[in-house]
Amino acid sequence: MPRKKELTLVAAKKPQQKKRAKRDWSKAKAEAFLGALADTCNVSEACRQSKVRMTVAYRHRKMDAAFRAAWIDAIAVGYSRLEMMLLDRAFNGTEKVIKRRDGSEERMMEYPDGLGLKLLKMHRDTMVEADRETSHEEVDEIRERIVRKLQRMKARDEEEEGAGRAPRSDAPRASNPDECDGGAAAPGD
Repeated sequence: MPRKKELTLVAAKKPQQKKRAKRDWSKAKAEAFLGALADTCNVSEACRQSKVRMTVAYRHRKMDAAFRAAWIDAIAVGYSRLEMMLLDRAFNGTEKVIKRRDGSEERMMEYPDGLGLKLLKMHRDTMVEADRETSHEEVDEIRERIVRKLQRMKARDEEEEGAGRAPRSDAPRASNPDECDGGAAAPGD
């Protein structure tokens, strides 16, 4: 069965279709570029590995939102890998070979303190948030907001029942305390 010729859309005064050339952008080229970008975190190296001209890659990033999002994801993957590698080096060190004048060698582990300090600085805000416990005042404030909201809901249900309307089914009932499980209050409640 003969292979169907692939056509590509050409931007001109009037949109046209032409036979796709080998150098034209394709899904395979995009995938090769994005894979190399995720591996290297380096656009020029990704272009070299995927045989895509840098101007073409940047043009597609500018014009194609899906490609732009995939580019950002590839960079994020690459930086995550890089960060894990640096964390491994900071925790486990790297082997360093010291050659003595007499020709003997000694191997020792070297731990990059500067790298460890930079990583700690990068993640300080994250750790502060993780270590932060909710204060008693905050818990009391949240509890008061929930109680006020439940009281308003109960009053609204009583008004609806008094008016002969059936109360809303999503509102907790005073007769069933299990329904009052302390859901999150809306801001300002």
